[in-house]
Amino acid sequence: MTERTIDCWLTDMDGVLVHEGQAIPGAAEFIAALRDAGRPFLVLTNNSIFTARDLAARLSRSGIDVPEAAIWTSALATAKFLAGQVPNGSAYAIGEAGLTTALHAAGYTLTETDPDYVVLGETRTYSFEAITKAIRLIKGGARFIATNPDTTGPSAEGPLPATGAVAAMITAATGRSPYYVGKPNPMMFRSALNQIDAHSETTAMVGDRMDTDVVAGIEAGLETFLVLTGSTAADEVEQHPFRPSHVVDSIADLIERV
Repeated sequence: MTERTIDCWLTDMDGVLVHEGQAIPGAAEFIAALRDAGRPFLVLTNNSIFTARDLAARLSRSGIDVPEAAIWTSALATAKFLAGQVPNGSAYAIGEAGLTTALHAAGYTLTETDPDYVVLGETRTYSFEAITKAIRLIKGGARFIATNPDTTGPSAEGPLPATGAVAAMITAATGRSPYYVGKPNPMMFRSALNQIDAHSETTAMVGDRMDTDVVAGIEAGLETFLVLTGSTAADEVEQHPFRPSHVVDSIADLIERV
């Protein structure tokens, strides 16, 4: 099998570049190598809470220098998707600055009155009142979109309910399932490729999860690298009916590939 030429890179953030706010060894050097080589790249995250600027600042505090423009969140992908579906539309959004900023930038109006869409993102303070409003709007005809299907998110005290768990509650009350834009939907990867004018045949995805990063990368036609510094252990790879193109110990092993 001929080894593919990789001109562009997509990489997950948590478990690949950082772990609990600390840079994973080799992450800063990998990003520096991409920038020095002039390789187009994006850091992808299903997190819709923070803006790209917020995340760039958090990575910088960890010692990883990623430009704001090189971060692609599920909120940005969702806003781009909606702008293509209903340009200058309206939405009732449940989420934080990462989502509302992205929707505004895409030309969307945020409203509680007859919106085109109910858009569910992640927040650390889900409001029963807001969820009730979302249920009533969806039953009234608004289309249901969610940024990502993750059911839990991390915190210092333990897992927190995340977008997928709240979406399940809304689905139970309305009978309507959301369209998820974020990973593992390859739509997230295709919008990222368009963002940096990249082609799937010459782009690689680096991730730590088989059920999101790797499967979506495969479905988007990318070369896939699984790193073992996050959610997946080496002996878990065989449990899945699909395989990454490569399994490596960490992002440090890919610096020479740039």
